[in-house]
Amino acid sequence: MSKKPSVEDHRETFRHLQEVAAQALEHWKLARQFHRERRDIISGLIDAGFSQADIARELGVTRQAIQKQLSL
Repeated sequence: MSKKPSVEDHRETFRHLQEVAAQALEHWKLARQFHRERRDIISGLIDAGFSQADIARELGVTRQAIQKQLSL
């Protein structure tokens, strides 16, 4: 029968796991913020008279990619 590992023996690993999880959460928050900013900029360009195709061409993506950005 195997002995259950001691948490104390792996304290540093658990600390590192918590640190990585906190960093992942911060990156997720930043990604959401950047997504909102991109969507707002795209909406502003559309309000200024540009089409989704115009914006897509300038960014080197498909019109569908722009449409998806706006729908999320």
